[in-house]
Amino acid sequence: MNDNVIIKTEKLCKCFGTDIHALHDVSAEIKKGEVVVIIGPSGSGKSTFLRSLNLLETATSGKVYFEGVDITDPKVNINIHRQKMGMVFQNFNLFPHLNVIKNITFAPIKLGKMSKKEAEEEGMRLLKMVGLSDRRDAYPSQLSGGQKQRIAIVRALCMKPDVMLFDEPTSALDPEMVGEVLDVMKELADDGMTMVVVTHEMGFAREVANRILFMDSGRIIEEGTPDEIFNHPKNERTKSFLSKIL
Repeated sequence: MNDNVIIKTEKLCKCFGTDIHALHDVSAEIKKGEVVVIIGPSGSGKSTFLRSLNLLETATSGKVYFEGVDITDPKVNINIHRQKMGMVFQNFNLFPHLNVIKNITFAPIKLGKMSKKEAEEEGMRLLKMVGLSDRRDAYPSQLSGGQKQRIAIVRALCMKPDVMLFDEPTSALDPEMVGEVLDVMKELADDGMTMVVVTHEMGFAREVANRILFMDSGRIIEEGTPDEIFNHPKNERTKSFLSKIL
């Protein structure tokens, strides 16, 4: 496998029961430092594909390679590889009984990646980066949705991941809070973080993505640069989708 490829999928299929095929033979590559944005209608398999990259969703068949290792091999300790894959969900998933700094430092301390002092220093550095250093002692119930999502991003970054996976990170936010989360993601992209993002934010996709995957009915229908996908789509299904949302 090309050294520059950090994630590779081969013919991923995912079936729910006998009649729902969430993924059909999805093969894709994500290169280091690349921002890949996945777009498509609801139910097209976007989130299932994203979640299968770190085996939160187990494919029915097919392979996922992460940093050259077949992580679908049952003999592989998936938890070791998951530590290098930050994941940000729609609904934040913060621990309600822990304050911000404890939410951020819990995993690196528990997994022995950092001492408490190191984790707190890294946590504060990241909080400063996202403009929330004054909220270190606040609890999730005291934060806005946009603040919670920025904390969730910081929590994932505190593990020093090699890739960040975002599953519709702004879909649960009020419209005025979307920008503050997208700004953090843009900053990560500018810093060279490898990112795979499922989103309905077409402006973000157009501005930040190196490559866009358009999915429908569990397949990658078309892929290309933002210019190719938004301005010169080839597939009729892509054209139809974009005509409804742009």
